[in-house]
Amino acid sequence: MEIDIMSIIFEFFGGLGIFLLGIKSMGDGLQKSAGDRLKDILDKFTSNPILGVIAGMIVTVLIQSSSGTTVLTVGLVNAGFMTLKQSIGVIMGANIGTTITAFIIGIKLENYALPILAVGALIIFFVKNKKIVNIGEAIFGFGALFFGLKLMGDGLAPLREVQAFHELMVDMSENSILGFLVGMIFTFVVQSSSATIGILQNLFGQGAIELEGALPVLFGNNVGTTITAVLASIGAAVAARRAALTHVVFNLVGSVIIMILLGPYTNLIAMIRDALGLNAEMTIAFAHGIFNIANTLLLLPFIGVLAFIVTKLVPGEDSSLGIEPTHLDPIFIQQSPSVALDQAKEEVVRMGMYAVRGLEEAALFASTHESIHADNALQLENTINRMDQEITDYLIDLAATQLSDSDSEKHSALLDCVRDIERMGDHFENIIELIQFKISNKTILTDQAKEDLEEMFEITIKSTKEAVESLLDRNRQMALKVVEYETQIDQMEKTFRKKHIIRLNEGICAPNSGMIYVDIISNLERIGDHALNIAEEVIGEKIPEAIH
Repeated sequence: MEIDIMSIIFEFFGGLGIFLLGIKSMGDGLQKSAGDRLKDILDKFTSNPILGVIAGMIVTVLIQSSSGTTVLTVGLVNAGFMTLKQSIGVIMGANIGTTITAFIIGIKLENYALPILAVGALIIFFVKNKKIVNIGEAIFGFGALFFGLKLMGDGLAPLREVQAFHELMVDMSENSILGFLVGMIFTFVVQSSSATIGILQNLFGQGAIELEGALPVLFGNNVGTTITAVLASIGAAVAARRAALTHVVFNLVGSVIIMILLGPYTNLIAMIRDALGLNAEMTIAFAHGIFNIANTLLLLPFIGVLAFIVTKLVPGEDSSLGIEPTHLDPIFIQQSPSVALDQAKEEVVRMGMYAVRGLEEAALFASTHESIHADNALQLENTINRMDQEITDYLIDLAATQLSDSDSEKHSALLDCVRDIERMGDHFENIIELIQFKISNKTILTDQAKEDLEEMFEITIKSTKEAVESLLDRNRQMALKVVEYETQIDQMEKTFRKKHIIRLNEGICAPNSGMIYVDIISNLERIGDHALNIAEEVIGEKIPEAIH
């Protein structure tokens, strides 16, 4: 029998591409259907390890990617929304959640893949309701998953007649370490444990590989999938790197233990297969699910030990943002509203200093184009949003008490300041996005424009910092200085805009770069306005427009 190698390659890799597209489309559709609540699930339901495991499972089922959940978790640890110990439970849950895909594959719906695809496509293109379209996207992904599997299976089928392939499968059955390495490397390359398991289920279903050879590949896949989180943690805070390493250590320890017990575990799976009458694909799904559940139950009591190990392996000061309120103690609301008000002010100042840091990171990103500064700024913006919610809730609770007229004014001023600081975060986030657009479109700013931007960044950072500091001890002189800064910022914005128009007319500056430049200085001017608002709260009066 003559083997058409090109046909095998095209069918296999084409099927793999459609399978990965299906996984992504199904995950995106489910995620959108659930609403933008994934971070909330991870953030709110991780108070203890068991809840963390459940949260990790739920989010992984919704986005159809354990790596995606782990990357999201690394980001939350990096932003200070989650502690290292909380993240470990989520990572364990993600490993259980990812087994759902293998069980879906085990249902064997390849023959219905095209009708399912058609239903999904019809919904996407002909239904106007967004919620139903999201469901359609998930259905389309579901069909694409099975269609991709069928193509991969058709592509792999002729390989059973190839002696070299047959020998490799035999070697993997006889040499568990080889199978483990194959699973790890392939998952590392395609960045999808679901793809590796799908291929493995196909091979096992066709009888191309024995159970003894399939299981080591399955366990190697569990180690290979950790690379995504490791890559996501590069350049991140120490805590985030520790969370990523936890994923590696957790999966590696479990895989080593199961490889030592490979013989008894293989017999157990064979016994379950025979007792339940499982098909080949579902047998692999059960092997995957039982392993991950057992690994989680085994290591769940040792979360503290895991945290200790990764802390030793990744030394250094944890520089992630601590967004848990440090001053908002509810007991003061009832016991002493005046003290509670002072505590809230401390937290507002802390929030304001994050805005200053975010603006500084935006300035560094503008001058260096190093992505770490963009990431830091966006994490700071997330932190500001969360603090906005925490502080506002605290102040609303405080409003229900009997405040004096003086305290009532301070209370109102603090609410206004929180809103101004939150808007500052939105503006420096806009600046980050404008600079990213500039970089991706290879847009060049003139040297003069760069100098002007640096000058405006510098004065805006000063203004923001002094506005926040003036709030701390009601420093009127410092607040009046902010009024002066704001006058300068307004003047700069007008002057730089005129200079830009001149450069544009002279052909020195390209129109697209000019638009980006103008939008950046406009955002800086708005930040200056919000700094002025805070200063006016300190001064106790609105400054007439003519003065600033």
